[in-house]
Amino acid sequence: MTKISVNLPGLTLKNPIMPASGTFGFGDTSIAKKFDLNQLGGVVIKTTTPHARKGNPQPQISVLENGVLNSVGLTNPGVDEVVKEKLPNLKRQYPDLPVIASVGGESEEGYLEVAQKLSASGFVDALEINFSCPNVKHGGMTFGVNSAVVEKMTRSIKSIVDIPIYIKLTPNVTSIQEIACAAESGGADGLTLINTIMGMRIDLQTRRPVLGNNVGGYSGASIKPIALYLVNQVRQVTDLPIIGIGGIETAQDVVEFMLAGANAVEIGSAHFHNPFVCPEVIQQLPTVLTDLGITNINDLVGQVKFN
Repeated sequence: MTKISVNLPGLTLKNPIMPASGTFGFGDTSIAKKFDLNQLGGVVIKTTTPHARKGNPQPQISVLENGVLNSVGLTNPGVDEVVKEKLPNLKRQYPDLPVIASVGGESEEGYLEVAQKLSASGFVDALEINFSCPNVKHGGMTFGVNSAVVEKMTRSIKSIVDIPIYIKLTPNVTSIQEIACAAESGGADGLTLINTIMGMRIDLQTRRPVLGNNVGGYSGASIKPIALYLVNQVRQVTDLPIIGIGGIETAQDVVEFMLAGANAVEIGSAHFHNPFVCPEVIQQLPTVLTDLGITNINDLVGQVKFN
């Protein structure tokens, strides 16, 4: 029997498939209600900030023929509401589902507040520290492009929480290896990459950008080669667990990411075209692995053979 379970710090996953942060909200979006989430390896909830955020001007999302531009801007009800209402509801419905909470903020103090409250809630198994969101003016990617800041904040967060932390990296940097090493030096338990790539589209009739915020994060199948390259670049400089993201739509994509160096994956933009992509990929995985002669999915990690 083919083994597809994965063990990561704080996470025992029956398979390596998780919806990316923002995709399923707090387990309460229309997509999240279409199937039993117990089929998933785990779930990553929407990024939470110290206070409620309405997000950026509309339109926030533009689905393109080859990807998705988004500038949602971390819309969420704030950490107190998430801890009081959202997480208990999710845990009540799915008591055995591994939950990763995504942490955001506009300052170091904000990140620390959110991380501490989510960790202390007892409802989450790990934290994903979002140092990579391109759609906020303060915090997010503005922290994630500076290795010294990443190391300092990672160390600060690690010192006040008692669950593992995964640092989410932005591709919008000169050297993602440098940022990954900084996160490791700060005490990160794992890494998540990549977040979206900065992009823009313009409406020819109005001559205005299609997003209300003018620019946003670009994701989807067309960024997969970039994500694979960056995952492999990071795998070359660290042994930390890596959760890979970027254009995953099939079980074959999952295998590619694991060969490049990922230990598990998150799926995001594919849900715009197929809300059942996660359970379908999970169902496909054993057959794909059997066809490749793989009996344990973990044996794939980092096993790309370079020419």
